[in-house]
Amino acid sequence: MNSRVWLLAPALAGLLLAAGCGGRSAPAASGHGPKVTVLTRHLDGVGQVLVTAKGYALYMFEPDNQRSVTCTGACAGSWPPVKVPDGGSYVAGAGVDGKLLGSDPDPEGGQVLTYNGWPLYTYTGDVQPAQATGQAIDLNGGEWYVLRPDGSPLKPTP
Repeated sequence: MNSRVWLLAPALAGLLLAAGCGGRSAPAASGHGPKVTVLTRHLDGVGQVLVTAKGYALYMFEPDNQRSVTCTGACAGSWPPVKVPDGGSYVAGAGVDGKLLGSDPDPEGGQVLTYNGWPLYTYTGDVQPAQATGQAIDLNGGEWYVLRPDGSPLKPTP
């Protein structure tokens, strides 16, 4: 076999696999490339919620309807989506159900990490770890909530 063809075979196989994936997908758990880790942490005033590896609260946006990213443009400036790096993967830390992790195409490019179907975002108003200043606020066209480890939004009781 020609050595050039042999070197291209793994890349072509990867492209063929990627072409067959649409919508929510799980990056290959190859151990290569950057990883996005989701953890749980107890935050004062809200309880046990999902956070980034650096301890920042993760939010869901009600208009996403557990389906797809709708916070784009100026909205994403305040609520940056959690991106899965090209060639990267995601990891479920302690207390996180790995079966609920996934990704969804971002209309502005790349993939956004999801949990129980909800695209995940951080909030620029959280200026340090362990804050949830975006919890239960109506901003940029909808309500924002942190997510519990079971994948449900933490909505205030009436």
